[in-house]
Amino acid sequence: MHELTQDPFYELIGKEYDRCIIDYCLIAPDAPYRGIRSHREAVLFAMLKVIERYLAEQRTSEETWRPEEVADDFFPWSLDFGKAEARRIDPEEFLFVPTVVRKIKGGSTIYDRKDPDVDAGEQIPHWYAFLEPPQWFDATPEDFARANDALFPEGADALEVYEWTTDWSNYFDAGHEWWGTAC
Repeated sequence: MHELTQDPFYELIGKEYDRCIIDYCLIAPDAPYRGIRSHREAVLFAMLKVIERYLAEQRTSEETWRPEEVADDFFPWSLDFGKAEARRIDPEEFLFVPTVVRKIKGGSTIYDRKDPDVDAGEQIPHWYAFLEPPQWFDATPEDFARANDALFPEGADALEVYEWTTDWSNYFDAGHEWWGTAC
């Protein structure tokens, strides 16, 4: 498995949607497809890439990288991937683009799909993670559709999508406490 580092999607997300909080990792297999096992390997590979990016940022940041002062929490994440469970979801559900029903004074948006109930343990859908992050991000459903088109130019017909639990890494803990999580 390897990351598709030169994929044009990274340029789109980095330039057009630089406030997007989703940690995307585009990968390609190096081995034949083996069903859910391939998906499991892809999720673990992607998480390790996210961690690698985090560590690279820490090393290159003049403000935070001081080898003589490396704190115990320099590597803040733990992984227990054996706990990760998958639920197959409809690709159309994954790529669903909501319609704006109305804008509320103060900036809130009401969509034609209900917001997830994170207090009830619902994971956040892809559209919600893109359009409604905890910090302000001025993206529209059209932006989300554009990102989906860049990610999946062939559409949803050939996709096999799994939603993964998020209790297997403390990477997701802040979301569990506040805004929600998704994997």
